[in-house]
Amino acid sequence: MALLINAQALSKSFGAEALFENINFTVEENTRVGLIGPNGSGKSTLLRILAGQLDADSGEVAVRKRVSFSYVSQDSQFEQGDTVRGVISRAADSITSAEVVETLGRAGLDDLEAEVAAFSGGWKKRLAIVEAIVRHPEILLLDEPTNHLDLAGIEWLEGVLERWRGAAVVISHDRYFLENVATEMVELNRAYAGGLFRVPGNYSTFLEKKAEYLHAQAKRQDALENRVRTEMEWLRRGPKARTTKSKARIDKAKELIGELADLQSRSRTSSADIDFSATDRKTKRLLELKGVRCFLGGRTLFDGLDFVVTPGMRVGLVGPNGSGKTTLMRLLLGHMEATAGTIRRADLLRMVYFDQNRPLDPTVTLRRALAPDGESVIYQDRVLHVASWAARFLFTSEQLNQPVSRLSGGERARVLIAKLMLEPADVLLLDEPTNDLDIPTLEILEESLMEFKGALVLVTHDRYLLDRVSTIVLGLDGEGGVGRFADYSQWEEWQEQTKRAKSKPAPAAASAPAAPPAPAKKKLSYLEAREYETIEQRIAEAEETLAAKQATLHDPAIMSDGRALQDAAQAVEEAQAAVDKLYARWSELEEKKG
Repeated sequence: MALLINAQALSKSFGAEALFENINFTVEENTRVGLIGPNGSGKSTLLRILAGQLDADSGEVAVRKRVSFSYVSQDSQFEQGDTVRGVISRAADSITSAEVVETLGRAGLDDLEAEVAAFSGGWKKRLAIVEAIVRHPEILLLDEPTNHLDLAGIEWLEGVLERWRGAAVVISHDRYFLENVATEMVELNRAYAGGLFRVPGNYSTFLEKKAEYLHAQAKRQDALENRVRTEMEWLRRGPKARTTKSKARIDKAKELIGELADLQSRSRTSSADIDFSATDRKTKRLLELKGVRCFLGGRTLFDGLDFVVTPGMRVGLVGPNGSGKTTLMRLLLGHMEATAGTIRRADLLRMVYFDQNRPLDPTVTLRRALAPDGESVIYQDRVLHVASWAARFLFTSEQLNQPVSRLSGGERARVLIAKLMLEPADVLLLDEPTNDLDIPTLEILEESLMEFKGALVLVTHDRYLLDRVSTIVLGLDGEGGVGRFADYSQWEEWQEQTKRAKSKPAPAAASAPAAPPAPAKKKLSYLEAREYETIEQRIAEAEETLAAKQATLHDPAIMSDGRALQDAAQAVEEAQAAVDKLYARWSELEEKKG
């Protein structure tokens, strides 16, 4: 395939900090390149250089003649007073062409007179992407396009890219999205020789090849360490450099030492240390919702919501933008009142909330944002200096006196997570915590949430995290309906069935059957009633079993035996699954009992 962009030996620094050095990056026709890398590795900077919006410090970017670009930044900005019609008219030759009309329809932007200022972040992102593609560029450059999109919006964007006939470079941390759209993967990371690692294929293929690369690199490092050790012993004996052979060996030893130092520096990786603190509360029912209805903005968001939140339950909350996910979070917090129904909270319930709008004072320093009351914080009954606390979240001592306004989106997210970790919680309420986080930090966040002993209610557009973390999915359709599902796939199937049912033509009035009577309220059967009577006792016994299994993991005899440790970890996982299953069954019986 023909090259559209050929960037060679690019380097870029901001101040004394080098983002990347001497990297090569190419874009070929009809390829969709997924670009990933740790926060601060320079992904957005590289994309702006490719788009011609920023100059590299050194290196060259060669672009094929008459190649056109469309660039969509992380933050979608529009002119004051813009409407959908105004934005698209500036981008397209004809807003009435069949292609443009179809593109707008697929994006859900049917109201051409709608004012952009009233749009949510997700709808602004949709409009920015549509504005880019109706220009018919040969290369699309998209920087975190899934940020602010809801799950339906992400699936719409996947469809757009799968049908795209040009080339695209997409920065994203959404692993399912990369799996579905990328034909090539590039990770920008100093851990690799050359500053990046490129693999043809989707995200799964990339992970396989990356594992092979790192394994080979580790073997090379081991071999180098052995050779350098031998050469160092020879050098300590003081060989004379009079002979050509001795001089050549000394030069080779220096070369090996330099190569090893480079490998060791690239192999050193840092990751955020995330670990939420749960309280020791033994209460079985943390939150109980009965018949909850919310009427807001002239419509019913949800109605008849019955739900019980118990310790260990991890609830994934899904639904289109405007369906009431954040509103439900505010109801749980007590920041607003339900239109009807009741929400009961356990006595002295401690809830910690992550706000998707990330309210941080931009004028305060990172030091004060992390430690508002002094030079230290108290975490899990230990006093930690603010510099040590900052290091856990990959901040350097030099950054402590910088204002928050200079932090990237991912860095701000890490500050908020750090603040949450200082508050022991019975219930974590996380509203879109994954925006701007890099993939390594996402993986650590997932592990921490899965180990959290309290309850979790999570709103996220990251389907991978949703599937991995959630024990139950609560779906809001935005029209008053609520359903509970085992996972995201089940929610998708339910949505498809609902759409098909709505699209079927209504039968003629003369032949329409009478509406069926409302179903009688379900009651527990005899066997279910017996099951309900004993389920709390069985949960208590299952939790005791889980605690005993967890205790074995700390047995020194087990910890020194790899096979026994693996078996013990498997036993803990099975015990945890048994507890989760019992809590889920208890919730089902509670709902049926009414």
